[in-house]
Amino acid sequence: MILVTGGAGFIGSNLQAALAARGYRTVVLDWLRSTDKWRNLARHPPDRIVRPEALDGFLAGDPPLELVFHLGAISETTARDGDLVWESNVALSQKLWSWCAARGVRLVYASSAATYGDGSAGFEDDPSPDYLGRLAPLNLYGWSKHAFDLWAMHTLACDDPRPPQWAGLKFFNVYGPNEYHKGPMISVVKVKYDEIAAGRRPLLFRSDLPELADGEQKRDFIWVGDVVDVLLWLLDTPSVSGLFNVGTGMARSYLDLAHAVCRAAGVEEAVEFIDMPETLRGQYQSYTAAAMARLRAAGYPGQFTPLEEGVRRYVQDYLSRPDPYR
Repeated sequence: MILVTGGAGFIGSNLQAALAARGYRTVVLDWLRSTDKWRNLARHPPDRIVRPEALDGFLAGDPPLELVFHLGAISETTARDGDLVWESNVALSQKLWSWCAARGVRLVYASSAATYGDGSAGFEDDPSPDYLGRLAPLNLYGWSKHAFDLWAMHTLACDDPRPPQWAGLKFFNVYGPNEYHKGPMISVVKVKYDEIAAGRRPLLFRSDLPELADGEQKRDFIWVGDVVDVLLWLLDTPSVSGLFNVGTGMARSYLDLAHAVCRAAGVEEAVEFIDMPETLRGQYQSYTAAAMARLRAAGYPGQFTPLEEGVRRYVQDYLSRPDPYR
């Protein structure tokens, strides 16, 4: 049996679909509430859904778990409630780490590329205290993910109890089906498609850096299916532990992405630029690119979907259809 925290969310529900296809018994830790989030699980329901406030009772029953995929978090980069973010993103992660260590259960958890801040220290998934100490996240969300990475590395350095396999994954900009509940944190691909579907040209933020042309902000965009492949590889490879980036290793511009969405939707490749909101200025990553050597050195053999193909697949196989869920 496998526990997937955040299993009704974006990456979690895509993982749940893959685990169900393999015949695994699964427990999803998440809230469905009175939204359409249940549709993320409609085609591949888990054996059980546990609400987060019921986690302690669930774990107290010593469920026979093989592995915990801890993907649930408050992921809004504009989050402001520090106490809630700490409780959700750090304290819960510590609790699961300790529970897994005590019972010999493997743990794979979600970190984030937001831990790298403005990228001035690079994007190396180096777990050393010296390197991690140089990272300066730009927002509360990124700081909370960084705080748990630091705690985990300190725990390992002190030779305190650890899960038999542990892996922290620094996800870069993930896009794909089942993200529709994410509100302002939805991927740029979905936002641009919605603008096109409404008969408008896709909008892009003007650069807030004088040395960077409008639309040339670059991110490492990764198809959600590739993320799931990495998660499944870790499930299949219990000998691998570590802190790893999960991206394509290539930075692509927002202009590239917008043009790819236009092509996939069959419209003219034309965009409009608007000013960046004040709430994002000074907190905006203008460049990210995952260093992938560490994951490759660990033996990961998979290939990553090119941006144009991932966008085409998302637009034509999901977004343009009456039922866009996986």
